[in-house]
Amino acid sequence: MSSTSATSAFSALVPYGWDEAWADEFAPHEPEGLLPGRVVRVDRGQCDVITADGPVRADTAFVTPNDPLRVVCTGDWVVVEPGGNPRYVRTCLPRRTAFVRSTSSKRSEGQILAANVDHAVVAVSLAAELDLGRIERFLALAWESGAQPVVVLTKADLVPDAVTRAYLVQDVETAAPGVPVLPVSARDGHGLDVLATVVSGGTSVLLGQSGAGKSTLANALLGADVMDVQSIRDVDGKGRHTTTTRNLLALPGGGVLIDTPGLRGVGLWDAETGVGQVFSEIEELARRCRFHDCAHGSEPGCAVLAALDAGELPERRLDSYRKLLRENQRIVAKTDARLRAEIRKDWKRKGAEGRAAMEAKRGSRHA
Repeated sequence: MSSTSATSAFSALVPYGWDEAWADEFAPHEPEGLLPGRVVRVDRGQCDVITADGPVRADTAFVTPNDPLRVVCTGDWVVVEPGGNPRYVRTCLPRRTAFVRSTSSKRSEGQILAANVDHAVVAVSLAAELDLGRIERFLALAWESGAQPVVVLTKADLVPDAVTRAYLVQDVETAAPGVPVLPVSARDGHGLDVLATVVSGGTSVLLGQSGAGKSTLANALLGADVMDVQSIRDVDGKGRHTTTTRNLLALPGGGVLIDTPGLRGVGLWDAETGVGQVFSEIEELARRCRFHDCAHGSEPGCAVLAALDAGELPERRLDSYRKLLRENQRIVAKTDARLRAEIRKDWKRKGAEGRAAMEAKRGSRHA
């Protein structure tokens, strides 16, 4: 069957993102009588899959590799058996994008949060003080995933003054170059039409801390109270976890939404490219430094430090950039033996150069 006819045969999957490219990926499995489907939820070794024949429950035992980044995830397109009890997922179709963070385990494993995502919607509550460093961290992971980030400032109705709200948007835009920043209120509908237009094209994953208003925002986009909502604490503007699993839902205006539990920690996972994208102005400055391996510490001819001294680059941005790069290097080093060896070699070289410099200074004093 051609990809066009396969698309027609599984037209019920189109609202969930099915297209001719996915039909091409699935084509080799069709002669076996297998079915394509999209994972809408994963729970304890099983998953709920939407197929052209309707939703099914399937076991993932056949596709449970040792690599935690290859387990079945919400948003995956999978190949399932047409029947059986239990019914099994045979394989996953190749992912287009994947949102990955590092776990808090000492083994420094990656954890995949969502697959085949087009937009990463970072929800930030205006009920609490803005944490620009955390926003930059979310954005680094979003850019690295291959998705287009969008920052949504939720609960905009709590900042009724338009001038104050504009300043907050501007602060976030400075920390998020090239990223749309949308103030939105699910309570009064402000900005919802713009966000609905953004997420209507493709698959969007909703990310953020507990209390950011993700479930309320999801309900507003869905036009129904599908997700449970809990009130925030008056003390600090934070909330409790309301979403406990990652759920994929088709939006009435088009597009697909993956809601996620509140993330207490968002550790980087091999996100050097994403960090560079978030701090694109620093990366651009770095290309003008005298030395190509400039560490932007005390080197002569450092364009980054010159911009800092001139007030053109906020010190907070440079500190955040350095912090995320160091963190990313550590996580990569734990999983890449060759890089670990290179880092140790670089440390030894710098140590030897430092000792030589000290010896030279001592010699000049005694001369």
